[in-house]
Amino acid sequence: MDAALRARLAELCAEGWAIWEKFDVGVRDHEFHPFVAADYEGVLTALLRHRAQGLKFLEWGSASGVITIMADLLGFEAYGIELDADLVKTARSLATRFDSRARFAAGSFLPSGYVWRPSGGDGRIATIGDGASGYRELGHPLDEFDVVFGYPWGGEEPMMLDLMKRYGRSDALLLLNTVNGGVVEYRGGS
Repeated sequence: MDAALRARLAELCAEGWAIWEKFDVGVRDHEFHPFVAADYEGVLTALLRHRAQGLKFLEWGSASGVITIMADLLGFEAYGIELDADLVKTARSLATRFDSRARFAAGSFLPSGYVWRPSGGDGRIATIGDGASGYRELGHPLDEFDVVFGYPWGGEEPMMLDLMKRYGRSDALLLLNTVNGGVVEYRGGS
């Protein structure tokens, strides 16, 4: 990666942390919200390993858009889906400031009709939230993406794996920014 791109990505990450700190004080100090900033450097390292022109990238729960914009700056065709419409506005604004072509949709990253049915019985979707599926607004179903990124809360990882097995491509890469394990890579939901 050249020095100019490295500097641009560092600036993006710094801006992302500033947005997160403002959000944490302005929103999370008053009520629960599932947005937590990812490990930007860890995700960047994972994306660099799989960087190739023409690959389609999707971020589940894209929040402020930092990871999706990062993917775009690295050459991916990048998309993000976020349930919180205010965060979608933030992401679009950040993309404009960084001259990014990343696209963001307001909605759920769960495809229409998806129902989580774990073997243990508890099918609640935890912090994922309910809303209309964002894939329609994006104009691309889940099985069109080469690389998908998510940041699951505890207990959500099996649901995300199931989602990829049922709706993603068998050769698609799923990157999950786990709480204790860093960024973990899966293919085809396994």
